[in-house]
Amino acid sequence: MDGTAIIIILAIAGVASVLLFALKGLLDQVPDVIDSAGKARDAWHRFKSPEVPPPADEQEPPMAA
Repeated sequence: MDGTAIIIILAIAGVASVLLFALKGLLDQVPDVIDSAGKARDAWHRFKSPEVPPPADEQEPPMAA
């Protein structure tokens, strides 16, 4: 019975370590996903409202004497 308890404890510890490793990998990707979402949002705003160039100066050219 003692051997079974040790194996169960080792199995639980193994499963927990695998789950923690997978969770860490997932959480390491979150900042990249947030950055990508921000870039996509900025690109969408630029697409929906393109920048209008400033109006040209409408001053008359100086008169030649």
